This record gives sequence, structure tokens and C-alpha cells, in this order.
Amino acid sequence: MSQDGQNAGSVGIVQPQCALFDEPLPLESGRVLPGYELVFETYGTLDPQASNAVLICHALSGDHHAAGYHQETDRKPGWWDSAIGPGKPIDTDRFFVVCLNNLGGCKGSTGPLSLDPATGQPYGPDFPIITVRDWVVSQHRLMQRLGIRRWAAVIGGSLGGMQVLQWSVSYPDAVAHAVVIAAAPKLSAENIAFNEVARQAIVTDPEFHGGRYAAHGTIPRRGLMLARMLGHITYLSDDAMRAKFGRELRAGKIQYSFDVEFQVESYLRYQGASFVDRFDANTYLLMTKALDYFDPARDTGDDLSQALSPASAKFLVISFTSDWRFAPERSREIVRALLAAGKSVSYAEVESNHGHDAFLMNIPYYHRLLAGYLSRVATERDGAV
Repeated sequence: MSQDGQNAGSVGIVQPQCALFDEPLPLESGRVLPGYELVFETYGTLDPQASNAVLICHALSGDHHAAGYHQETDRKPGWWDSAIGPGKPIDTDRFFVVCLNNLGGCKGSTGPLSLDPATGQPYGPDFPIITVRDWVVSQHRLMQRLGIRRWAAVIGGSLGGMQVLQWSVSYPDAVAHAVVIAAAPKLSAENIAFNEVARQAIVTDPEFHGGRYAAHGTIPRRGLMLARMLGHITYLSDDAMRAKFGRELRAGKIQYSFDVEFQVESYLRYQGASFVDRFDANTYLLMTKALDYFDPARDTGDDLSQALSPASAKFLVISFTSDWRFAPERSREIVRALLAAGKSVSYAEVESNHGHDAFLMNIPYYHRLLAGYLSRVATERDGAV
């Protein structure tokens, strides 16, 4: 285990679990998933009243491994290890934390890499489009399987924050607190455009083969790499990139070639290449479409306050000053709609130069906000038990 794993606050070695659901899942698209598996991890201990459970919803390229290590030799912990663990903002001494790999994912839950029971072959491009609402329905079934009646809190950043909003209106009685971080009530046209460029990079790769690349023994490496490079640029801020790379040259002088010369070019190529080795192209297409389709106010004449009116949870909404992908104004839209609907909501805008990725960072003020709010959640829960 890395040195970080030895530090106080780690949940240590964790083992993924798998829940099999035989009950068909009707999807928002009109299709039906006949059965499915959800891979998940838990941290902490569920109390006898099942009142201390917290659900973590992951973002586009996230998965169930949010904290701790799978084995002693792991170089890196789970994707939100800085926030989850004993004494951390999401304190596993007080909470039972659940995080799952969403349907359509490529880390064990049923998705394009899974076998289609109708054909015995991988679903590939035949896997149905999944929406945020579909995810929440499947998450609710897992909640019931675990014997949890109500989440003390549902927490998520980016696409995870959208799932939190959906939870608050789909199952209002099942959510006591909703923590929405670096999210938006729906994507802007610009964000949809970024997603479409990423998808086109994948589907026009000669190795994509209409999504049936597995049958051809290949993967659309170049397309997926380009999609990740584009996405990664949007997750960072200009200030962060300037501070990290500036215009630094790899060789110390201009080479007058089309090869990698600037350090930022090298960084983006590394990010793209490493992503190809751990993510599935069809899953990337599905996740970006789920982002595009999310719009809880679609059925209320674009009235977000009416769309959020069923919610009974208390809300914490957090944004970051340098996040231009989901700018603070988008979080304030959510806050205004919640206030107009008469909901209890706290809002914080965190100073940061990390861009959209700030929600994953160990920013002291941000973590104090989370810790303070979750301490309130725990206190309220303890008082109710």
C-alpha cells in the first residue's frame, strides 16, 4: 500500500460487492433491461436503525471505488479518498457510506461489456441508453436490498450532483439531506457540443466498427484518447493550466515540428492514453448521453422550482469560482429554484483555481464546509434515533 494508505483517515483495504437483480428494469427510453448486476463498495458500519447511510453518486468517469485500496500494492486509493474515511468530511466513524458503479459502466456493473442474455454476446452498442432517472431507480433498488429506508444524505459532484437532484424528486421520502456539488440543472448548449465532439472522435475512429470493436479484437484507441483529452481541458481552468505548465517546453527549446513540444501537450497525451487502458468507449458514449438528457424541468414547462417541488430534503449546494464547465451561476439557478419552492438550502461558492475538477480536490475550506454540514447531518440523525 502507498504511504498515503498508512495515514490516519484511510478506510484501508476494501472489497467490492455485487448485487444481482432479476427483476426487469423498465427504462425511460421505453426499453427494458431484463436483469442486471450492480457492483458497489461500503465503508463504515450501518447502525441498528439503518439511519446513518450515505450514498455517494459518481461522475462521468467515476465508479464504485471511492475510498481505500483493493490491495496492499495499489499505488492510488479510491477517487474520493480525500473526503471519505475516519475523521474525514464524510466520516466513516459516523456514517455507513455506499458507492456503486452505475448501470452502463465498465467497472463491473451491467453495461456494454456485459453479456446480452438474448445473444450470449457482449451488448456492445446494443446496450440501451440509460438516463439519470434510470440510475436512481436502480440505486433505490440497491438501497432496499441493503435494508436502508432513508439516506441520511445523498452526495455527488458534477454528473453525481445531477443524480442527487433526481433522488430528491424521485424518492423525496428517502433523502434527508441532498449535497449537490459543482453541478447544473441541465447542460448548456456549449456543454452538449463538447460531448458531441467527444462522441464523434470515438465513433469516427476506424477501429470503432459501429461499436462492435470487441468482435474485431480491437478498441477505438485514438478516438477515446481524443475524447478524454478534450474533456480534460474542460475540467481544468486557465489559471490551473498556466500554473502547472505555463508554456514550458519539454526539450528546453522550440523544435519546429509537429511532435510534442510543450509540457501541456505531453500531459494531455498521457491523460488520454492512460484513460484508454481503464475505460470503455461505448460506456463513454452512454455517460455523455446521460449528461445531455438530464433536465428535471423538461416535464414542467422549464419551471425548475416546480420540478423540484416534490423534494423534502435539506440541501447544500457548492460551486467553485474557476469552474467554467458548470459555472457557479448554474448552481445559483438550482438555489434560486429551491428557494422559490420553499426548500431549506445552504449555498457556498468556494474560491479555487482548479476548475471543474475542484470538487475532487482536498481544498481546506471546501472540506471544512462538507465536514461541518455532515456533522450537522449526523447530529440531527443522532437526535432522531
